[in-house]
Amino acid sequence: MQDLTSVANKFFLTTPGFKSRAEMNFLKQYRENFLLSKAELARKAGISTLTIDRVEKGKTCRLETKRKIILALGLKLSEREKIFGDVK
Repeated sequence: MQDLTSVANKFFLTTPGFKSRAEMNFLKQYRENFLLSKAELARKAGISTLTIDRVEKGKTCRLETKRKIILALGLKLSEREKIFGDVK
């Protein structure tokens, strides 16, 4: 018999539109709270708007890209969990 956690994980990971905890981030909400467009944030971070779009959609990115985004938002690197959750 499967436990409830494994059933829930299977549901969420196979249901379109749902993201795993590793994929989730709060970049879009944080950016919008600062009233920044994707283009403005991309310019401040020195990356492309396409990269911002991909990260907001939960796609993976390099650690260097995460660092640039965090610093462009005026956060300290130690505050990375505000944007990327439990990043190790």
